Amino acid sequence: MAKQNPPPGYKDMMAFSLVDALLGRRSRRFFRGAEIPDGVFAYKSRFEPEPLSELEKMLVVAACGGNTSWHHMHYRAKEYAPQLSNYAGAASGRTFPSSAGFHTSKIFFTDDEGVYVLDNRDEPAFAERGKDGELDFEEMVADMQAHVTKLQDGRLKVPAEMPHVEPHNTWVANQPGTLMVIPVADISLHLILGLCYLVQNRFVLYDDINKRSIPGIEQFSHIIDPQNVYPITVAEQLMLAEATAELSTSCYAGALMLQAMGLGGWMYDGINPLSLLGASGDPAVPGLGFRFDTREDWPIPNVTGLEGVMEGFCPPHYPDMRAAVEAIVKRKFGPGGPFHPDTPGPWKDSKKVRSAAKVHDEDFIACVTLQAQYIFDTFGKFPATVPTMAIVTFLQAHHLDLEFYDKFYNPGAYLKTHAEHMEKWHPHDQ
Repeated sequence: MAKQNPPPGYKDMMAFSLVDALLGRRSRRFFRGAEIPDGVFAYKSRFEPEPLSELEKMLVVAACGGNTSWHHMHYRAKEYAPQLSNYAGAASGRTFPSSAGFHTSKIFFTDDEGVYVLDNRDEPAFAERGKDGELDFEEMVADMQAHVTKLQDGRLKVPAEMPHVEPHNTWVANQPGTLMVIPVADISLHLILGLCYLVQNRFVLYDDINKRSIPGIEQFSHIIDPQNVYPITVAEQLMLAEATAELSTSCYAGALMLQAMGLGGWMYDGINPLSLLGASGDPAVPGLGFRFDTREDWPIPNVTGLEGVMEGFCPPHYPDMRAAVEAIVKRKFGPGGPFHPDTPGPWKDSKKVRSAAKVHDEDFIACVTLQAQYIFDTFGKFPATVPTMAIVTFLQAHHLDLEFYDKFYNPGAYLKTHAEHMEKWHPHDQ
């Protein structure tokens, strides 16, 4: 991010109030270059599509998923006291909350130039906070840029037609000139971390689909209570819901940033997730290119990962669930993890704090593995009843065509930041 001579709109963005963003947030869909061919809002923009500048694009993506220094972690869990609670999956935090600090999602985005991934999920904090608690926003964006990788040339290939795009979005979604931010959650990672949480609190899974306990679970009665059960369907719905909150708040943070910048756009879910991931079954719609599996008794394909970019913690990306569990234990307790003594942190004695967490021992790993492997062996996938990789919400950003709003709306349909955006952010284009 160029720190030299930013456009005047940048200063306005930094001074924009949170309350104004909250009260001013609205879905504003009609962009420069758009056309609604019929109906009460029939209108054709007289402008050509105008892509976001590199600075605008990075600011929106940073709002959706930038690193915001160290995660503060949980302090105490009754079952582990006085040792430090060891739920977290990552040492740093991002612009959105994540259940128990699991952090299981990654941010993908696309514009006219390409498809990209922001790969900062497991990175350490980019900077320490100042004494006033503040971070340097420009440094945060610059750090984020260093973790962006281009995956494909050109815009994400999802045609603006059914069954890929819902009818009310075919004229507007993923169109030329727009930016689309797509958070993707790894539910296999979230579920294994959730299983760790359950075992830490003496719970175990129960197969409510086949009406049976997991064979062999009794051998771990010294660390769990075999009668203290979570039905598999309930546990997996909870994991999906927690991940959905992560994805949704990522997009909501981006939506608030749109108000401060004076950009149009909205958060939504009106594109087929399988088409976005690349599992529609149509080779002409490669989407993000994730691998997927099908089975006659599955209602939809199950997407498991994108090789070398975001691989699910389950076969075929790992030889078995034991290997996947061990990889997650390494993520938590290995170098750079939230419970490694040499990982820096926000405390006066970070080594002492991080060393206070109980390390998952062999019995713990075996108990989690037994349950995870049972799910995979019994249902042929992990998780059993929800997708391995999930997309729920995404965010679009674009330049508004104010003339559309002036024609159809009373004054107040857009904010001052929108009215002044082109003048303040693109003065040389006017």
